[in-house]
Amino acid sequence: MALDAATSSVIDAYAPREPAPVWDEVAPLVKALVTATVERVSYEAVDLLHVLARLAIWAEGRGVAREPAAWLTNETIDAFVLTGCAGLKPNTLRTYRTWLRRIRDVLIWDGGGEGEGIRLSAPPAPAPPYEEGEIATLRSWAGQLRPRTRLDALALLALADGMGLAPGEIARLRGSQLRRTRSGACVLDSNVLGRLLVARAEWEETLAELATRAGDDFLFRPGHQDPPPDNLIASWTWEHRPDDPLPRVNARRLRASWIVSLMRRRIDPGVIAAAAGLSSTASLARYQHFVPPLSKEETARLLRGTR
Repeated sequence: MALDAATSSVIDAYAPREPAPVWDEVAPLVKALVTATVERVSYEAVDLLHVLARLAIWAEGRGVAREPAAWLTNETIDAFVLTGCAGLKPNTLRTYRTWLRRIRDVLIWDGGGEGEGIRLSAPPAPAPPYEEGEIATLRSWAGQLRPRTRLDALALLALADGMGLAPGEIARLRGSQLRRTRSGACVLDSNVLGRLLVARAEWEETLAELATRAGDDFLFRPGHQDPPPDNLIASWTWEHRPDDPLPRVNARRLRASWIVSLMRRRIDPGVIAAAAGLSSTASLARYQHFVPPLSKEETARLLRGTR
């Protein structure tokens, strides 16, 4: 389904304010559901994203099958509203139930009822990563922007391509949470996001400068409200679009570039998955086709090992 650019940008950039480790697993299907329904219901994309993300994460924790037909049965919706929305007001619970049932209704194409199932599947692969040349052109473009916009652009590039942060994490990170080691490395300790992260060397100086400037404020768009609005990054990338032929700035493509760059360097999959906040190395399979195979010579060297 073709959507207007602004709506597509909101959907693509969305992440929960506090993403669970399973978010990357369910995000493609959540976004596919919203893309398929947002123009057929009277609700905003960000509202649909919020409630479906919450439902999907809750369903993963309960062992519900990862598919719309299982998420959107009456039984699952009711159980989610009763047990997965603690602390919300009754009016909010009723609103969530209404939204989810409406989403289900518009996805039952033949009108045959719930027994026919919902014919929708998640995209087979994540957004493609940027190539190294594209990252370089975006970094050059960012350096030529006006001062405040330049800092925001560099923060977005450095945090996503340099540290692999998801959009929701970028929006919440403060300068004081970055630590510089004696060796010059920029580190996010595990008490910040629940996992250890070390920035790629080519982004260290940029991140150190940004962190010093931001202090206790946010690195990206300092001064924004806390918690940040869901469209904080999407609205910025929509407003600040590089001229053709430069690619558009996309936080999830930047994060994919970080993941794929580590995979291409043959770093241990367990290390990559842990740093990315993925639940297991199986999640990396979606990126494997972006990684070229090893040459016969390199394969033989690795198999042989050292004496």
